[in-house]
Formats: sequence, structure tokens, C-alpha cells
Amino acid sequence: MKILSWNVNGIRAVEKKGFIDYVRNSNYDIIGIQETKAQPDQLSEELLNIEGYKSYFKWAEKKGYSGVAIYSKEEPIEVSDMGVSDFDNEGRVIIAKYKDFTFINAYFPNSQEAGKRIDYKVAFCEAMLNLCNERVAKGENIVLCGDYNIAHTEIDLARPKQNEENPGYLPEERAFMTKFLNAGYIDTFRHFKPTEIKYSWWSYRMAARSKNIGWRIDYHCVNKDFISRVTDVEILNEIEGSDHCPVYIEIK
Repeated sequence: MKILSWNVNGIRAVEKKGFIDYVRNSNYDIIGIQETKAQPDQLSEELLNIEGYKSYFKWAEKKGYSGVAIYSKEEPIEVSDMGVSDFDNEGRVIIAKYKDFTFINAYFPNSQEAGKRIDYKVAFCEAMLNLCNERVAKGENIVLCGDYNIAHTEIDLARPKQNEENPGYLPEERAFMTKFLNAGYIDTFRHFKPTEIKYSWWSYRMAARSKNIGWRIDYHCVNKDFISRVTDVEILNEIEGSDHCPVYIEIK
């Protein structure tokens, strides 16, 4: 099974850049989309009904902001949100339960300049850890994909020293990633590629992408008992259309 995660930075914008053809031609089984920046009544019929896929959306109350979606070849057993109004009101999470695993697609908050939303970000992170723990305790395997808005260690961004006080690399954020992984979850990319330097997001400023001055902030994490099912991981940094590129895993 092939699973893709992509922060598209506006699904209506990426539609104009060939998104639907990419989905049709790539043959992924499940696609998790973050930062849709749209409510369903703002989407074209083509986006809502891509041939061969069921589509599911969670959106923010505020128009043009946040939002997540899932395109799935197989119809999930159930689809839900996080169950926490502070986060569901911003369209942060969509959960699809399948027979063998639960797919959690998340758009983690940005902590913003000077840590303006760090308390909200940390609260979201803790709620996500609790959600994962509850699912695993029930015997579910989980795949938590999405834009975490966190670079974990120095290898995960081009300029760590210059960014120690910047959102996405604040001590509280990095500490959460350590806590999350220590709680029994595995960063699949780093598991398979412990020393590879590859990024999934680049600022639009200063030609950062062409210079590869980037950050790895998009992940697929799984509970440790599920890692044996993961057969391949990749960051598809040749795919354009957003300030993020897609990230991919395959499971057997």
C-alpha cells in the first residue's frame, strides 16, 4: 500500500498546477493533504470526486485557513476528527480507520514568530500524543502523517544555529518530538535513513528551494509494532507546486 502526505499550501492553488493529474497518475492508495485552505463548498467537483478515490475533508471555521483532507481508494471503516473543539475548529486533524491500521492526517500548528502560539502548539502536541496512545492501547496500529511544523534535530534543517529561536525549531517543539518518539513511535524516514539530509519545506524567500536551504518538517510516524510493515520511505523533493514537497511511505 502506497501512502502520500503533502502540505499543498492551498488545494485550489495546487489544482491549477496539475494536482488532479498527479493523483490520477501516481496511483497512491491513500493521500493525506494538509493546509487545504478551503471549505468543501469552495471546491470544484473535480477536486471533490477524483476518479478512483473517496474524499474526506475537515476544515477550519475561518475561511481560507488550515484544513486537511484524505483521498482513499478504499472506503475507511470510519472517519472522524480529533474530538477536541479547540483544534477541530481549525481543521487540524482527520482520522480514517482501516482494518489493519488507523491513518491520522494532521496539520500541526505553527508556533509563530516569538513563540506567539507555542502554548497552543504544545497543547495540540500533547493531545495528539494522547490520541495516539489511546488508539494503540485499543490494539490499533497508527500511521501519523502530516506537517508537524517541527524540525527535530540539527540534521533536519539546513541552518540549525540560526534558527534556534525560530518557530519549528523551538526547544519546546524539539522536546515534544523526543518525547513522542520515546513514547513508542518511530519517525519512518529517519529509521530507514539515519544520516540522509533531505528536506520537505523551503521558504519562498531568498530562493531557498533552489539553494536547498530547507527543513524536514513533514513526517510519517508509526507505532513501533507497525514498523515491520513499512517497506519504503521517501521525500519526493522533485515534486513542486507548494512550498512543501510530498513525503511517501509504502507498507505491506
